[in-house]
Amino acid sequence: MLINFNEIPERTVPEMNNGTGEMIAKMFMGKNGKIIPCRIHAGGSIGKHKHETSDDINYVLPGTGEAICDGEVETLIAGCCHICKKVSDHIMIFACLP
Repeated sequence: MLINFNEIPERTVPEMNNGTGEMIAKMFMGKNGKIIPCRIHAGGSIGKHKHETSDDINYVLPGTGEAICDGEVETLIAGCCHICKKVSDHIMIFACLP
């Protein structure tokens, strides 16, 4: 399967899951999961939420921040991957971008 994100329109989602700021994303949602390349500004966050149907995999390209998954704090830096397992909950907070 090929997904061409150049053909998917960008969407702006304000205060994602009661977080702060805006998430700018191109969203692919298939029957077996979703892939969402996105940008969140420094100081922005995605509020606490739970993934009922699948794991949530977040690969950090630029910037730093933290994820709080089931109460455990993980430091996010460029090149790391945060995985929130199915039925777990998490919050993502972005401190700075390069």
